Amino acid sequence: MNAPKPEDAIFLPPGVSKVTYVVDRKMTNAGTFTFELEDHTLGNLLRMQLLSDSNVVFVGYRQPHPLQNKIELKVQTNGEQGPPQVVQGALKNLMIEVEEISRKFEESLSQKEDADVF
Repeated sequence: MNAPKPEDAIFLPPGVSKVTYVVDRKMTNAGTFTFELEDHTLGNLLRMQLLSDSNVVFVGYRQPHPLQNKIELKVQTNGEQGPPQVVQGALKNLMIEVEEISRKFEESLSQKEDADVF
């Protein structure tokens, strides 16, 4: 069977970087990030976050093959900031948003638990 082993989706093999970046030689201010052990969840979140950045001209991602646990994210900027800077900013903003959602969830859960107590 050609299905990958479950542990291959969790543990990064020795010598493999989680994120790599390659400058695009055909387009200005562009490059491709490869995120190992990630899928459409991170790809779509990053794509949507980057689209809200005024410095981003183009962003798209793809999963090269369904059995490969990696995504490739292509980013082109207007030149005011480079692709690594806008991706780093997008990741920071996503972390802030996730922390806010988690905080609100915990607040709602504690309010519900307080209301259920007799």
